[in-house]
Amino acid sequence: MPRAELVAGSQPADCVVLLHGLNRSWRAMDKMAKALQAEGYSTANVDYPSQSATVEGLAPMAVDTGVEECHRAGAERVHFVTHSLGGILLRYRQEQSPIDDLGRVVMLGPPNQGSEVIDRTRTWPGVRWLSGAAGMQLGTDADSIPAQLGPVDFELGVIAGVGSINPLMSAMLPDYDDGKVGVESTRVEGMDDFMIVGANHHDIMNSGTVIRATLAFLDRGSFAGSR
Repeated sequence: MPRAELVAGSQPADCVVLLHGLNRSWRAMDKMAKALQAEGYSTANVDYPSQSATVEGLAPMAVDTGVEECHRAGAERVHFVTHSLGGILLRYRQEQSPIDDLGRVVMLGPPNQGSEVIDRTRTWPGVRWLSGAAGMQLGTDADSIPAQLGPVDFELGVIAGVGSINPLMSAMLPDYDDGKVGVESTRVEGMDDFMIVGANHHDIMNSGTVIRATLAFLDRGSFAGSR
């Protein structure tokens, strides 16, 4: 079952839900959460079993846990900072059951158009076990979850990385990439701002540049001037 580490901030009206990516835990988002707390935000850093179910099963599990914790802290606006799969879970849940008090969202390395890595490795031994059911849904084919989602209907800033440390996976991708997701695949119709940083997929959330950009977007809806 998912859980969320709730930390109340000095600005209780604004709470940020943090959603980690595939095969990660809440610890991956801990540095980001602490930076948000330092700015007065309440945070709900969700830990969910990313390999245990499909996107359809994980989305309400992870997203609703975070929203409920933010409401428990007295939040009037619920923002999100997501990594990779976490962004797809939010998009799916928002289409199925819109969050009335959804604020701004920052997605880090999201496979908004899917990832060719899944296309090319899905038949490899052990990949299905490692990626879980949700990971296997993140390809670029017409049946993938990203292909079935529409434009976003909320304020969104997307940050893509180009600092791959995985040459094998980068060779499977068609353009500049972070080792798991191509830069162009992170884009989605309806986003409000877009930024490319020199960071890899695994550690993008810990980049000082990314943290400053995230804080800027949550504050004013733009990455401008954050560097």
